[in-house]
Amino acid sequence: MIAHDFDYYRPDTMKEAYGIYQKLSAMDKSPAYYAGGSEVITMSRAGSILPGAVVDLKAIPECTYMGFADEGLMIGACVTLSAIAESKLFPMLGTAVSRIADHTNQCRITLGGNVCGTIIYRESVLPLLLTDCSVYLWGANGERRVPIKDVFHQRVMLKKGEFITRFAIDQKWLGVPYIHVKKTKNEKIDYPLLTLVALLEGGDIRMAFSGLCEFPFRSSRIEDTLNGPDCTISEKAERITHQLPGPCLDNLDGSAEYRAFVLKNTVYKVLQKFKEMPNGRI
Repeated sequence: MIAHDFDYYRPDTMKEAYGIYQKLSAMDKSPAYYAGGSEVITMSRAGSILPGAVVDLKAIPECTYMGFADEGLMIGACVTLSAIAESKLFPMLGTAVSRIADHTNQCRITLGGNVCGTIIYRESVLPLLLTDCSVYLWGANGERRVPIKDVFHQRVMLKKGEFITRFAIDQKWLGVPYIHVKKTKNEKIDYPLLTLVALLEGGDIRMAFSGLCEFPFRSSRIEDTLNGPDCTISEKAERITHQLPGPCLDNLDGSAEYRAFVLKNTVYKVLQKFKEMPNGRI
């Protein structure tokens, strides 16, 4: 159970949600936006956060919509991971989110909640980074659309009171060849030693990672190495272990050295698979 009292609000529009948040902040209520609620509930039970109020976004149509529009595939921030996987509209994202937690929790965890969460892995963001998706945000000046690279730097960087309403993915990315690999210590459903998502587009490889560092990432330096003509597949796999944007995680799930070993071997196998695909020029 949650051991402290809090106020609950369920607005019907984005404007109303932002207004409520601002009013609560002015009252020192320490409000929290509520999408799927799994992290808010878990952390509140543990006493890690103590919001005086929550603002539930699930009644806002834009936040719960999933379908096609002029901008491409639109996925609301409050769409659950299970709904994304079952829709099969974006297979790469569906595969990635189907390996996050168990099915019961996938029915509660939302895309926006996972991308914005405090748990460092945030595996659902990997396909979004690879496809240069757009993110719609609501804040002081209404809704704005920005490239994900402008708002995600190791984690989502939002202004106070701002929240994600939806994600837009260009249709050209929905059917591209991709590979998803998740390595865990013991169980199929567990925090990753390494999650790797890669796609092949126009003969070039894009690759994003979680579980290696304290944040998920996509690296232009690594992609330059992957797509460079000057070394073998084995040499490329070795080189990128020295091109990470931060130190390898070193914890009970796996040492930094073991994670680097898993990375090298996984990348080698992924490159081999891509080489066998049509238009693969590795």
